[in-house]
Order: sequence, then C-alpha cells, then structure tokens
Amino acid sequence: MANGQWYPAEWPERIRALAAGTLTPVTPKRAATVMLLKDTGTGPVVHMLRRRASMAFAGGAYAYPGGGVDPRDDDRDIGWAGPTRAWWARRLGVDETGAQAIVCAAVRETYEEAGVLLAGPTPGSVVGDTTGADWEADRAALVARELSFAEFLDRRGLVLRSDLLGAWARWITPEFEDRRYDTWFFVAALPEGQRTRNASTEADRTVWISPSEAAAGYDKGELLMMPPTVATLRALTAYGTAAEALAAAPGRDLAPVLARARLDDDEIVLSWPGHDEFTKHVPVTATATDPTGGSSA
Repeated sequence: MANGQWYPAEWPERIRALAAGTLTPVTPKRAATVMLLKDTGTGPVVHMLRRRASMAFAGGAYAYPGGGVDPRDDDRDIGWAGPTRAWWARRLGVDETGAQAIVCAAVRETYEEAGVLLAGPTPGSVVGDTTGADWEADRAALVARELSFAEFLDRRGLVLRSDLLGAWARWITPEFEDRRYDTWFFVAALPEGQRTRNASTEADRTVWISPSEAAAGYDKGELLMMPPTVATLRALTAYGTAAEALAAAPGRDLAPVLARARLDDDEIVLSWPGHDEFTKHVPVTATATDPTGGSSA
C-alpha cells in the first residue's frame, strides 16, 4: 500500500528542468511552524490542521500551524522573555534580527491559525483566554497583515515568551519547487487555560492526534503529509510528555534538510539527506499524469 507522501504531479517535469539547467531555483522565504503539544492520559498529542485541497501549496496535506516571517518584526523593540536574541541567533543559525523575526513568526502563526498565544503580561505569565470580539479583531488584523506582531504585543502590553518554544528542526523546500520556504520547526506546550480552534482560512479540519497515530495514518496512506511533517512526528514518538519533548529540543540538530534530485541512468532519484524513507525513483520518461513512476525506496 502506498503511503501518504505528498508528491505533486508537476514535480518530475520540474526536476528534469532543474537537471537540464532550464529551471532557476527561487530563493526560499523564511518561515516558522509550531508543533503544539498537550498531555493526555496516554501520552502527548499534537495539534494538526488539514490544508484545504484548493491550496496551491500542499493542498489536502496535514501540517502544523505555521507561515512566513514578517520583516516588520525583525528589529522593533518588543517585550521579550526567555533566552536572549543572541542565544536564539546562535541556535537558529541567523543574526539577531532574523532570530527575533523567526521566533515572532512562530508565536504569531500559532495565534493566527490555532488561537493559542505564547505571550503574557509579565515574563512569567501567559494570557489565559484569547477568545472574545476584541481578540478576534486583533487576530484578523494580524492575518490581513494590517498589524505586525510587534505592534500587537506593544498595544496589548504583552511579553513574548520565547522560553516556551524549543527549536526542533529546519527544512528547506526543494530547489525545483516554485514556492520555497526555509522553515524552522518549533515545539511548544499548550498553555494552561487556553484552547485551540480552527482559526485558519487555509484549513478545513483540525485535530489533536498522537504522533504515533498520525505517523501510522501516513504509513497506511490515509493521511497526506510532506516529508518534514512525517519526520518530526516520528521524532516526537520518543517522548512521554510535552515537557520531555521541550527538554530534548536544545539537543536537536538544526542542520537544514534540503531535498536533492539527481539523474541516475534512466531515472531521477529524489532524496532528502538523512531521511531515506522519502526517497523517490522517477523514470526520466514519466509524465505529469504518472508522477510517481516507481516506488518509494
């Protein structure tokens, strides 16, 4: 049975064009995504959303709340708790302004798409409830980019809780994709008193699901996912609580994972270094109507 690996029909043609030198890779945009966890009697579950089938990128795939970095958040003075910007810069492999913008993106996107806010009125607190018309008006303004996250924090007198995040992984969209992202994956625990909701216009379903159950759904071909989603789910299965996963985050390798495509005789071999399960073998003569042309290796 085929698994649920997301594999767009246009990839073989784009891979061949890249190999032939007729496709120029676009520069990836920085992005952040958050694996939001909560504990249950049988172990932690993770919040996932299913992207609408109409979405141009990863339509129908299960993913975590996330999105692009807003450059307006890179150098504005904001309330900040937890490790310093310099610490985050070293951890994420960027400069301090970039680190602030990436962390802001992680917290902002979790609020925009799940209604959960990792911020509070003091460095040791978190807001308890983000429902209500006034909160929704601010959230909508953030989504519409009428309001930057730095401005949102300032107007509400909130401190961003960077200590509630753990950097987990970094994946870069393949060079042959027309929409490319350099994405940092974070892990966080659902704050006490808050609850998730499907606040995203890009998702038609949200679920709390154990990492092992989600990975099993992918293996059975029941849940469509991109390689980084599956890889991070498999890594999360090793932890019995959200706190254990957060404690493990500082030791995680953040070397970026970038898919590679090479010509090997009569086929294209698509691989993600360090993640052999996602390797694809595509016949050079494959057409867009028969994109897989072979099996996963």
